[in-house]
Amino acid sequence: MKRLYFFGVLIGVLIPPTFILSAGFVQSSGAIQTGLSKALTFHASFDKGPDADFGAGDRGIYTAPTYKTQADAKPGIGNPDVIIARGQGRFGDALQFRKKNTMAVFYRAAKNVIYRERDWNGTLSFWLSLNPDEDLAPGYSDPIQVTDKEYNNAAIWVDFTRDDKPRHFRLGVFGDLKVWNPKNLPPEQNPDFNSRTIVDTQPPFARGQWTQVVIAYAGLNTDARGTARLYLNGRLQGTATEIREPFTWNISQAAIRLGVNYVGLFDDLCAFNRPLSDREVEVLYQLKGGAASLHR
Repeated sequence: MKRLYFFGVLIGVLIPPTFILSAGFVQSSGAIQTGLSKALTFHASFDKGPDADFGAGDRGIYTAPTYKTQADAKPGIGNPDVIIARGQGRFGDALQFRKKNTMAVFYRAAKNVIYRERDWNGTLSFWLSLNPDEDLAPGYSDPIQVTDKEYNNAAIWVDFTRDDKPRHFRLGVFGDLKVWNPKNLPPEQNPDFNSRTIVDTQPPFARGQWTQVVIAYAGLNTDARGTARLYLNGRLQGTATEIREPFTWNISQAAIRLGVNYVGLFDDLCAFNRPLSDREVEVLYQLKGGAASLHR
């Protein structure tokens, strides 16, 4: 039998170095996946209906006429133009917004998004499929907002812009409105608005293909400057680094808002209790079964 000294260790058989490297990569990915499983707090696959598969809080989806009347929300999807699209998801079924959605369709954020009054950190991930320039109605379109008030007041969101051709895709992370924008100036008149957004002017969205969106935020509600990172298909697009104002929530009103003025497919929504690293985002993007493999 051949013997080989490899890195000072006696090996009984000859093992190709490529196999050793490959085995190390698999082990590393497995360890990362275990870490993702421990950090997961919420997951909606839409494969078993609109309610979430996994959650630390209320898993039910709700609908209200508007977010101003959120207290009147009823369980389930109450908009006939929002449906479960069988077999059309990135993984199995998907949530589909067939027309511009102006109703409040949401999950309750309490315990599903781990909000903290001090040192708030986390990650959101989901997949979209649409042609923004052809599918969306006029106006801004936010596939997701996480807030208890408005898009510019203690909120995390992504949107497609209104007038750009092609439409830009933006991440916005805004603390308490009275702190960062005390005069309540409109975005086009307030340079502090742009400093809190990450903009992709050539996003990869297209009808018939899926794009993963990941938002990782760290150090919000601290004396230091908080940060937020935007990833598309596992790749970092940019980082906002000047998020200094507080984020004050009434957690009972906080919601994971879906499809605000949105038209298109939406799939595999999940939340984590900490900001994922670049490598963790890459592993999440490559999961063959999506986030469901993290809690089966």
